[in-house]
Amino acid sequence: MSAGRLDEVDRKILRLLSQDARTSYKRIGEVVGLSEGAVRKRVKRLVDQGVIKRFTVLVDDRSMIKALTMINVDPSVPTPEVADLLMRIEGVQEVYEVTGTYDAIAVIMASDMNMLNRCIDGVRRVKGVRNTNTCIILKSVHPSARTR
Repeated sequence: MSAGRLDEVDRKILRLLSQDARTSYKRIGEVVGLSEGAVRKRVKRLVDQGVIKRFTVLVDDRSMIKALTMINVDPSVPTPEVADLLMRIEGVQEVYEVTGTYDAIAVIMASDMNMLNRCIDGVRRVKGVRNTNTCIILKSVHPSARTR
């Protein structure tokens, strides 16, 4: 199922689960006007069709240093290969292949500046990484801060 084929109830369910993946089906049903069983079936369908990839935990990372490293990849090395190697580095949480000036962006979490520097050095040593530009995240605004 593509995102374009979701109805309004599906979108409400996804919004509620993205705010708190532990929200009960009963509570979701109260909000969207469905029975607990109907919500359970919809969530199962969304999972089966790949709309929901996983349920996860958002860790309070205020004590961590979070950074984005933008990466140019040498054209002789496939970007997916570089992305796979980047994911093996301690501290790299996610890697996005992107369009634009850079080919990939690595999301890094580190407990201190030494760990961040080690991680960035590891990124720079990956075969195929031509150059990097790292930005430390100063503040993050999470979806729960949206006006409803």
